[in-house]
Amino acid sequence: MRVLMFGWEFPPYKSGGLGTACYGMTRALARKGTDILFVLPHASGEGRVRVGNRLSLCSASGTLVENSVSNVRLNEEVRELWRERLHIEHVDSLLFPYDTPESYDERRREYERLRAAELRAEVSSSTRGTVLRLHGGYGPDLMGEVYRYGLAAAAIARRADFDVIHVHDWMTYPAGMLVKKLTGKPLVAHIHALEHDRSGDNMNRAVADIERAGMEAADRVVAVSHYTKRLVTEQYGIPEGKIEVVHNAVSRSEVDRVYAVPDRCRHEKRVLFMGRVTFQKGPDYFVEAARLVLDRIPDTRFIMAGSGDMLSHMVRRVAQLRIGSRFHFTGFLKGEDVDRMYALSDLYVMPSVSEPFGIAPLEAMAYDVPVLISRQSGVAEVVRNAIKVDFWDIREMANKICAMLTYPLLAAEVVKNCREELKNIRWENAADRLNAVYAQLVPGGELICPRSASTFRFISRTA
Repeated sequence: MRVLMFGWEFPPYKSGGLGTACYGMTRALARKGTDILFVLPHASGEGRVRVGNRLSLCSASGTLVENSVSNVRLNEEVRELWRERLHIEHVDSLLFPYDTPESYDERRREYERLRAAELRAEVSSSTRGTVLRLHGGYGPDLMGEVYRYGLAAAAIARRADFDVIHVHDWMTYPAGMLVKKLTGKPLVAHIHALEHDRSGDNMNRAVADIERAGMEAADRVVAVSHYTKRLVTEQYGIPEGKIEVVHNAVSRSEVDRVYAVPDRCRHEKRVLFMGRVTFQKGPDYFVEAARLVLDRIPDTRFIMAGSGDMLSHMVRRVAQLRIGSRFHFTGFLKGEDVDRMYALSDLYVMPSVSEPFGIAPLEAMAYDVPVLISRQSGVAEVVRNAIKVDFWDIREMANKICAMLTYPLLAAEVVKNCREELKNIRWENAADRLNAVYAQLVPGGELICPRSASTFRFISRTA
């Protein structure tokens, strides 16, 4: 099976759970024999791709470089598992994870300003007086760039050999729709988050319209949870029979480091919020619950790790509540800093207002950290032993945080039960379900279960 996959986030260049999900998903698919050409948007000079056996990354800028030193383990795994030749298309795109019209416009202006400065420097230092043209040609706004990326996708598709198109979230839907129209190949639209999740009632109608068009054009829609499936049917009218639920996962085998707690911190408990500091993730409810907890357990330290449009508001609110000495903002973390933060925490809290899935609690569980998660989340469907709370109920949230910090035996029991659940939350299971979806869409294909109901092999009669 050959899959042309369009995404906008992939390790080590990621800003959230989508990059983690894409890596785990593609690695598991590759291990099961699925060939993937992954197309990733990056502005010129920012492209970062890694050659693999079953996975090829096509950077928007087409630049092939080594990953950073901090990702050596990822490189070794990729080299060992994937060894196919990589074909690069030279296409630039300024699309960025979690882009908004405002953030795109700001980055485009900044990019053009920097390029203009480089142009002036090169012209002034040139003895021949050669004038270099400003590189760019990016879309004038976010939607223009999304559709421009779609045109680039069509050029890639003309040269690629593939059976199925697989697109992740709204920014790549126009690309998938165009490639389907040009090639007639089946389209899978994968939903990791909806505009409703990100913005609540203040949805960007243009984004919502693209989501609707992409799901209507798709031959099959993949939702990361039953929670998201319900939203899709209610908001967009997509038939339930068209939607397949494929839960995300985490690989516990990736957790192989031990971090010592500093002596100065041994007397206190640490409660972690790790995620984008935006409306969707409920950081304001975390702050309000922290105030109530500190009234009862003063030696608690709260940590908000992440960045987002609500960060400055959260800093101001913490100052107003006079809890700044027990509350820390780390900013966006990546790589080993993320692992260390999980490992050194006594409790992870995810108070999301609307969370399609939520991989972060699984990552915390992999470090044997007890988790408290919002009932309004997809991950609650697969982690039944985690402590749950409604995101808006800050008093109940505070009560459960206090219980987990005060009663070690309770926390240990939660960790023990979640550890057992993690054994069945595997990317290999997700890959089996995705391969089953692909097989149903490819003409002349059938799924064969040779011995195990959880093992699928695809046989094509038209190969």
